[in-house]
Amino acid sequence: MKIGISCYPTIGGSGVVASELGMALAKRGHQVHFITYAIPNRLDLRCENLFYHEVSVPEYPLLEYAPYSLALASKMADCASEYGLDIIHAHYAIPHAASAILARGIIDNGLKVVTTLHGTDVTLVGRNASFMPITRYAIEQSDYVTVVSNFLRQDVRDTFTCDKDIKVIYNFIDPDEYRNIKSSELRKTLAPNGEKLLIHVSNFRPVKKVMDVLNIFVNVKKQLPARLILVGHGPDFPKLEHKATEYGVSEDVLAMGNRDSVIDLLTAADILLLPSRTESFGLAALEAMAAGTVPLTSNAGGLPEVVEHGVNGWTADVGDVQTLTNHAINTLQDSNLLETMSNNARKTVFEKFNIDKSLAAYEQLYEQAISTK
Repeated sequence: MKIGISCYPTIGGSGVVASELGMALAKRGHQVHFITYAIPNRLDLRCENLFYHEVSVPEYPLLEYAPYSLALASKMADCASEYGLDIIHAHYAIPHAASAILARGIIDNGLKVVTTLHGTDVTLVGRNASFMPITRYAIEQSDYVTVVSNFLRQDVRDTFTCDKDIKVIYNFIDPDEYRNIKSSELRKTLAPNGEKLLIHVSNFRPVKKVMDVLNIFVNVKKQLPARLILVGHGPDFPKLEHKATEYGVSEDVLAMGNRDSVIDLLTAADILLLPSRTESFGLAALEAMAAGTVPLTSNAGGLPEVVEHGVNGWTADVGDVQTLTNHAINTLQDSNLLETMSNNARKTVFEKFNIDKSLAAYEQLYEQAISTK
């Protein structure tokens, strides 16, 4: 098959999933064309059958805001015509699915549109009155729609009151990336005195509740030596840094910034803290579990579909810092419990969220789309 993929190329779960999916499809012999304004962070263009097409947006004096969605639609139409694309797989309803639908109308050659909703396009952007009509239209006019969790599927149906058939295909990891990983040397660097390592990975938006992350860490540190690794950046990061200084723990808070890969840091850590107000899926938790890092998360959104409380991680109500603190301390103080939960986490991910399962589901969906007239 010849497949176009469009996603946000910035740091974030949707771009990671789109990149990993595209590379896996290319390895399976499909011709995959990424169409976006920059090369996604995780995308390795050295893969055979993988191509990148940059969307450039011209500037005109009369236009205050550059019309990226129109430039994207035009580029999609050009690529679909030139390379004979069968499908455009749009990650996010806006602008990617809307642009793909416009491109389909431009060329009118049987191009199919598969849309994957990742969460923010529904929970934040799609609920905005300015975007709700176009988001609903993009969902309804897509040939097939997938979501990353059962929670998100219900949320889409409730928000847009649509009866579109929506298929759940979970996010995934490639087990090969997590096998035979050794973290001993990195751990010695991050925890030179044998401290326990907690980690948080996010874009530091308010929904991530990063002050809860810091408060849990401060509580843990009162009971045992520990350090906190922070990966990513965003609007609430300066606030967290200021509070860490105020609490006197700044020397044990290690800021790593944005990184293309976090596998090494996750493997070195003991516990992931993800007390988000909501997560449509929780890719950070999934990647942590694959690395053997025990996740401590809220029980909101799609997180309970990933983290099984008391088996491969711990969950608590949103804002319940004390309960998550207690789980963290108890787990870190019991090496047998930590090892058992770590092993359970890896087993869950490798069996339930293996890339092979999701890849097969997407290929089947593509084939259904192409065969439908």
